[in-house]
Amino acid sequence: MIDLFGTDAHASQGQFTRDPVTGALVPVVVEQTSRGERSFDIFSRLLRERIVFVTGQVEDGMASLIVAQLLFLESENPSKPISMYINSPGGVVTAGMAIHDTMQYIKPRVSTVCVGQAASMGSFLLAAGEPGMRIALPNARIMVHQPSGGARGMASDIEIQAREILRIRQRMNDLYVKYTGQSLSDIEKAMDRDTFLEADEAMKFGIVDKVFETRPENEEPGDESGSGGAPE
Repeated sequence: MIDLFGTDAHASQGQFTRDPVTGALVPVVVEQTSRGERSFDIFSRLLRERIVFVTGQVEDGMASLIVAQLLFLESENPSKPISMYINSPGGVVTAGMAIHDTMQYIKPRVSTVCVGQAASMGSFLLAAGEPGMRIALPNARIMVHQPSGGARGMASDIEIQAREILRIRQRMNDLYVKYTGQSLSDIEKAMDRDTFLEADEAMKFGIVDKVFETRPENEEPGDESGSGGAPE
């Protein structure tokens, strides 16, 4: 039995813990087993169902946690899909690339689901999910744009950093072409400035494959393929 907020008579007191990254209060799940009570923060409990969350700014600390979770789930079962829920305004390109490359590296298929928003690096990770298993909820907002960065120092250093930003932009454009099926010119046009897309528009653009208002009848929690666990 699972008791999310500790309403069960056998649940322990103090049903919240703090997220080590954000400091936010996180509900604790208490399970009754034959060996007694076991408690988990809600995200750890959902991780057991192969559900991973990418929330908030994409930065090195958060990326390390996501990479570790993906590698752990692969070691647990290399053939069972992983569901990645994304609600992020974006962040550091290198941190996002660490998550992206791990998604492609591991054996399990990674379904991506946008709840809230997927902007900048968040939209890039959304598009990088398993084809046929990239989902947006109806009121999700997706935003794409080119990478940005500041440069200080001597003129030669600024020139080097500018070239690096252009190289990263080209690499991301090429990957968006791969994931969306759009032409390079269309990707470059969309990425030139902030381009906001509603869920249906993101589906037409090729960032997601489906827009779901409710979970399909044949889908269990942790299976976000939309086809009972089999990719379309």
